[in-house]
Amino acid sequence: MKFAALLMGLVDVHALGLETGQGLLLTESFYWNLNDRTRAFTERIRPRNGGRPVGMVPAGCYGATVHYLKAVADMGAAAAKADGAAAVARMKAMPTDDDAFGKNRIREDGRNLCPVYLFEVKTPQESSGPWDYYKVAATTPGEEAFRPLAEGGCPLVRS
Repeated sequence: MKFAALLMGLVDVHALGLETGQGLLLTESFYWNLNDRTRAFTERIRPRNGGRPVGMVPAGCYGATVHYLKAVADMGAAAAKADGAAAVARMKAMPTDDDAFGKNRIREDGRNLCPVYLFEVKTPQESSGPWDYYKVAATTPGEEAFRPLAEGGCPLVRS
């Protein structure tokens, strides 16, 4: 049996160092070095972030903001400003697509159904340089990664 850290991120691995962290398993829905889009996104952000890549939480804020702005552009700023619930409804009706998380969808309860990755921390020999810490051990599709809608009990979802 192997254990995976559920509340650990890139900065925590950086603080540990690869020598100590190698082999550790952890879950995240974003990694800067996952694919061409995440790397391009990171290269745009690094100069404003002290040369460091962003982690999952700031990437999530970026993804949510970009999607909101797309919904506002789609429905018109005046309509979005006049009716926040309509803006949220538009966000749920539109597929998401951004450089941090790719193409996904927002479920009726507001959950962004993005894939979640099980990462293994690389050995120092496997790493190509600073902040290159993860290799994908497994991928769980967004539709499977989160509790089913019917089991959530969200009061905002009408059955």
